[in-house]
Amino acid sequence: MILGKVVGTVVATRKDERLIGSKLLIVQPVLPNGEPRGGTIVAVDTVDAGVSEMVLVVSGSSARMAAGQADRPVDAAIIGIVDDLSVDASA
Repeated sequence: MILGKVVGTVVATRKDERLIGSKLLIVQPVLPNGEPRGGTIVAVDTVDAGVSEMVLVVSGSSARMAAGQADRPVDAAIIGIVDDLSVDASA
C-alpha cells in the first residue's frame, strides 16, 4: 500500500473503453511526515477523493481487486481517504 497526496487530475478524452466513467488522479507518494518520496503516479479513484487529500493507493494486481476494477487495465487504484495519521516516534 502507498500513502500519497492527490496533486492533480487527468483528463483523457480517448482511452480504453473499460475506463470510461473512471476518474483518474495524480498522486504524489509521501512519507508519513508528508515529505514527498519518488515520482507521481496516476491512479483510478474508487472512493471519490479530491485534490490535496491524503489517500491510500494499491498497485499491481491489488489495484484490479479494488471495487469495480476487475478486468480493467489499471495498475494503481485509490482505495481510501486518510482522516488521521499518527506515527509512534519510539518505533
